Amino acid sequence: MSRPAPPRDRVLFRIQGMDCPDCARRIQDRLRTLDGVVDVDGNPVLRELRVDFDPARMETGTLQSEIGKLGYAAVPDRPDRGPALIEERSVWRGPAAARTYASGALFAAALLLEALGIAVGRPLLPIAGATLPALLFVTAAAVGGWNFFPKGIRAARSLSLDMNFLMTVAILGAVAVGEYLEAGAIAFLFSLAELLESHSVDRARGAIRALMELAPATAVVVRDGEETTLPAGELVPGDTVVVRPGARVPADGTVLDGRSAVDQSTITGESMPVEVGPGDEVFASTVNRGGWLELRVDRAASDTTFARIVRLVGEAEARKAPSERFVHRFARVYTPAVAIAALLVMLLPPLLLGAAFETWFVRGLTLLVIACPCALVISTPVAVVSGITAAARRGVLIKGGVHLEAMGDIHVVAFDKTGTLTAGHPELTDVVAVDGSDPGAVLELAAALEARSEHPVAQAIVAGARARGLFTPARRVRDFRAEPGRGVRALVDDVEHLVGRPDLYPDERLTPDTRAALRRLRSEGKTAVVVGTSERPLGVLAVGDRARPGAAAAIRRLREAGVKRIVMLTGDNRETAAAIADELGIDEVYAELHPEDKVDRVRRLEAEHGAVAMVGDGVNDGPALAAATVGVAMGVAGSDVALETADVALMGDDLSRLSYLYRVSHAARAVIRQNIAAALALKLALAVGVPLGLVSLIVAVLVGDMGASLAVTLNSLRLARLEP
Repeated sequence: MSRPAPPRDRVLFRIQGMDCPDCARRIQDRLRTLDGVVDVDGNPVLRELRVDFDPARMETGTLQSEIGKLGYAAVPDRPDRGPALIEERSVWRGPAAARTYASGALFAAALLLEALGIAVGRPLLPIAGATLPALLFVTAAAVGGWNFFPKGIRAARSLSLDMNFLMTVAILGAVAVGEYLEAGAIAFLFSLAELLESHSVDRARGAIRALMELAPATAVVVRDGEETTLPAGELVPGDTVVVRPGARVPADGTVLDGRSAVDQSTITGESMPVEVGPGDEVFASTVNRGGWLELRVDRAASDTTFARIVRLVGEAEARKAPSERFVHRFARVYTPAVAIAALLVMLLPPLLLGAAFETWFVRGLTLLVIACPCALVISTPVAVVSGITAAARRGVLIKGGVHLEAMGDIHVVAFDKTGTLTAGHPELTDVVAVDGSDPGAVLELAAALEARSEHPVAQAIVAGARARGLFTPARRVRDFRAEPGRGVRALVDDVEHLVGRPDLYPDERLTPDTRAALRRLRSEGKTAVVVGTSERPLGVLAVGDRARPGAAAAIRRLREAGVKRIVMLTGDNRETAAAIADELGIDEVYAELHPEDKVDRVRRLEAEHGAVAMVGDGVNDGPALAAATVGVAMGVAGSDVALETADVALMGDDLSRLSYLYRVSHAARAVIRQNIAAALALKLALAVGVPLGLVSLIVAVLVGDMGASLAVTLNSLRLARLEP
């Protein structure tokens, strides 16, 4: 017989101060060593930590205490609730940022005074045997180093040596041997690098905040025959809620009564509102554009489709974050090896050969200074700054070096349709008169009726008539009646006319010309409506979303640049998607997808073909943008959520910049690799010379650090010259 699984409870902690993947990993590693902890899952983007534990051997209070010992505050929360709104707090305004700014200012002031002293030929303001620049360098090291000194000390205590430990030892060693400039430089540069990493995670939190602000805070619930307003998070399956025109749907549910057009673009990306009636499903956060609706709640707040979108964005971002920094992965082996090598250089010659301890102590510190990865740390950022600045001047906003480099590995580009490959709003595309009618008169009649409707199709028809000079609002229209989900009727010159779906007419009244026009327009992926009197059709109008100008050329250039496969992922219907894909020359089309379906398709494409770039513009694209290797948002037309979640934004909505992005990423990736290789090779060569006495501490500082930093900087500046 199999042994029964141990009993487990689950607690959800909101962790204050868990701002990076290293923080989450440190907490998880500690809790997994505790007796009674079954599983731990940390998400630095959402600042969440879920812990499964055996209640017979572990308590929530003990878990809180252990997390507190690591320097983090843990607040328990309900594990079954929806995602909590994360407080808005910029890393650039926190205490760590203030210390970094102060360290940089002190370091710059010390450099200036040091240069001035050299110019006048004597040290400035000697104080108790030390110069003023030296005191400022040491102060800069202390102020900037306070961002990571506590972490370095904790790492030493737990024997889990990391870069915080190496930086701490290097700064203290540099101060001990009088290399004050080096100490200040290390403290400032490493503090700045830590801030940049925290900012990348905070950007993902901005996407979560923007998403959650779309969810309604309250709901109108019918209980005991009376309407009551409650927080949306308190709804339970089986509740009956009322959604009035213009309000957001508070939960996933089923329509019990009423008909309306619901804007589901936050969920499906569909540009056209969906007509719903009794028995139809609706989703939380969608907008009721038309009539009154009564719904039955089907899912709790934590299980709604919208809550899953929020969760998917957070989880996809968290999965990517640990892979974003090569230096940190490298340091897990590099740091202990360097620390051990430096210790051996300090101790073995004096102990085994009777050599002078002071000489070999300095050589050991020299090895630590050489090993301090300043040039390695900036080898990527300087290339990133050069590449990103060059791209920004040319209309491409890239949000980090990992994305700049990753774009060079892309094999598949997946596009959303609405708002990305198309303009994103319906337009009147066709006016087809039937049975001898006049096209202008048909459009003028339709616009007169639709002028009183708020439906997007109606607005597109009115806009099309205005553009053609055929809109006459003074035309006599009486007894206007809207039929939700079907169309409108009204008397025009005392004759009943209608505009709407073909089923407004009995089948026998749809003439062959009318049927032929409907078949053709639908095959082109357009929304077709019939215009006529109550007795016979006079014409057919079509509303569609046109392909964005330049989209076909952009796709062609991507192929020329080396992209192997072009794919469309859309929530629109198959006919519309296929028509646009054929027009633009797209390889594969996946239509009628919900956000989680897009995420699944992106992951399948990655498994089958390699790295995938996702290009989108809407809230519903957020999870797919986060899950893709590189997410690309349309800058002007894109939603705030798409822009926050994406790794790259095309400012000006210019798809032609995609091929430039692909080229600049290839060049940047090559420069980054050259920089890393050069920095490591130079440090290795110098490290070999240390035990032989060929490399002094001054040489280590000037060549191993400043020289390497200058070399990688000059190499990176070449990226600025790359033109589209």
